[in-house]
Amino acid sequence: MLLVKDIMTQPVVVIRSVATVANAIWIMRAQRVRSLVVEKLTPEVSYGMLTEKDIVYNVIAPGHNPGFVRVDDIMRHPCISLPPEASVQQAAQFLADANIHRAPVIQDNQLLGIVSVTDILDKGSLPAPSHDELSSRIREALQHTRISTPVSLMMQRPKSSRSVTLLGR
Repeated sequence: MLLVKDIMTQPVVVIRSVATVANAIWIMRAQRVRSLVVEKLTPEVSYGMLTEKDIVYNVIAPGHNPGFVRVDDIMRHPCISLPPEASVQQAAQFLADANIHRAPVIQDNQLLGIVSVTDILDKGSLPAPSHDELSSRIREALQHTRISTPVSLMMQRPKSSRSVTLLGR
């Protein structure tokens, strides 16, 4: 059984809470990520999360200047996190229930990685189905019943070369 620690992405791209959203956008583009984990300022404070959606909805859409908005003004805090020992299925259910696309993996107050729905699909998906005897028989039957058309017939034009062009109304 795959666990969160087996599929999580490492290292995690982080940003300080006092950085501007313009800095966050630059980091996201440079690192090609869709979210940033916001560093803790003190050990007793939890991590935060900043996503593209947060930036678009809370900065761009209202017309604010990203250079004047701080990350801690729009980040999600405290962020929802996953333990490294959770199963991939538990992680998928957790993300679905919380209606989020990614969550940091934290153990003993330490950031270990991040898991996204993409990680679950790419790395945590079910193995390819096995080819049992019934599948093999079905495949053989389909191959024998196909009608083969010679390539020369497929390449010939129909006798009428008229074409109809439909214009939008």
